[in-house]
Amino acid sequence: MTAATGSPISLPAFTPAARWLATAAALSAFFTSIFTSSLTNVAIPHVMGAFGVGQSQAQFLTTAFLAMNTTGLLASSWTISKIGQRQTFFLVLAVFAGASVVCFAAPSLEVMILGRVLQGFAAGLLQPLVMMVLFQVFPIERRGLAMGMFSMGVTVALGLGPSLGGITIDAFTWRAIFLIPIPACLFAGVLGLLFLPAEEQKTEPGKFDVLGFALINVFVFGWFTALGSGQKWGWTSDDLWILGAITLGAGIAFVMSQKRPGATLLDLSLFSNSRFVNAIACSFFFGFGNFASVYSFSIFGQIVQGFTPTVAGSMLLPGSFFAAAILPLAGRVSDKLPAPIIMVFGLVIIVSSVSMLIGADGNTVFWYVAASLLIGRVGSAFTSPALNTTAIAALSPQQMRRGAGVTNLSLMFGGSTGISIYVILLENRIEFHAHQLGATQTANNSTTVEMLGMVAGQLSTTGLPDAMQQGVAMLYLNSVVTAQSVVLGFQDGFFFLTMVALGPLIPVLLLLRKQR
Repeated sequence: MTAATGSPISLPAFTPAARWLATAAALSAFFTSIFTSSLTNVAIPHVMGAFGVGQSQAQFLTTAFLAMNTTGLLASSWTISKIGQRQTFFLVLAVFAGASVVCFAAPSLEVMILGRVLQGFAAGLLQPLVMMVLFQVFPIERRGLAMGMFSMGVTVALGLGPSLGGITIDAFTWRAIFLIPIPACLFAGVLGLLFLPAEEQKTEPGKFDVLGFALINVFVFGWFTALGSGQKWGWTSDDLWILGAITLGAGIAFVMSQKRPGATLLDLSLFSNSRFVNAIACSFFFGFGNFASVYSFSIFGQIVQGFTPTVAGSMLLPGSFFAAAILPLAGRVSDKLPAPIIMVFGLVIIVSSVSMLIGADGNTVFWYVAASLLIGRVGSAFTSPALNTTAIAALSPQQMRRGAGVTNLSLMFGGSTGISIYVILLENRIEFHAHQLGATQTANNSTTVEMLGMVAGQLSTTGLPDAMQQGVAMLYLNSVVTAQSVVLGFQDGFFFLTMVALGPLIPVLLLLRKQR
């Protein structure tokens, strides 16, 4: 076997103890970066209140992190080649801890988002490194198990992030959630210092592709600024059209720039491999639905069901731990059976789990929601390792590092796009239902008239003047309409996520057809 650089690796040098200690070092850092990505989900309502912003702006705390993963992933290969595997590992942890302090002390939402941008970029540098460490220490016949361990970090961390955030908010303050990664970074740093394997041979990285890096950043920031500002600016406004043109131009220019000699960020030859293209398409749609779902549940639990941050954040925990328990089994299964078949099995489970919540409302009990999430995490546990194994197996050893970066780029870009589009849909559907329900509240609606009369009658015992009774009754009616429109908006959102969960099946079926 060879490393992503093409240099030989002496697999017998890794004893079982060294293999698992190196795995623990890499996954502890990876675990920290992933749970930090979902840590802010449960704090979105608090951020909206603290800074007086809507959900489309507050969600940048999550999407900025995920979006910068994409640019960090593209720069990862060059950075590792330039300064080495271990040095990159410690650099990432230092930036991550420093950015956590920036977020905690941020005087404005913009500064807080900047801290999340730094965290996301550092996490992007880390993820391909972790995947390649696992491929270094595990022999080829155990790569499914290695990818199962990789996916275990994702699964547990995504569920643990909102739970830790919720407990911290209830015990201290919402800003304190940004301090949680600091001790985790210190722990990962100690493990990495002791057990992380160093590359046997560093390669010459060449000159950094400054032009390509600038263009991809313009594209990413333009894309997510357009999605996050469309509601405020207006989807047909001149400003949005200008930003869209700049974003599209930057994206096209980036692809063209990678054809020139010396381009180092994106290996376009990867896209001549149809199996790899189908795998990253599946990764994009899988990330789109997976991250949007994780984001939605914490918000749904607090806004619709009235749960505390701790309870809302813990809804993902049962499913995450159960999925983590079966991930090694899923990884072994992916070593034995065709990966597309396993992915179809996992995706069908995911679709079933999300569809359970299409009718959820404020009366839906905690354990029903938690059960649907548990089923969904089981589906992810089978899908994720098979997907990673398929993408990497389609490449030559020399392409593995760049391929790992592109696979994770597709997942994270899909996840951040999914959250942004989900929030847009949710706000639009809530507004739509509020308008529709409000239009029915007239004097001709006997139910409305009866409810207003009952409320006014109850208020009459308090001695309020008649005019005030009617005013309070109208306020109550408005709150009922608003609450119902929010419920209907979330139900539409869950229907949307169900449809999105079907998306990866198309490229997976194409993979299955090619394999046959």
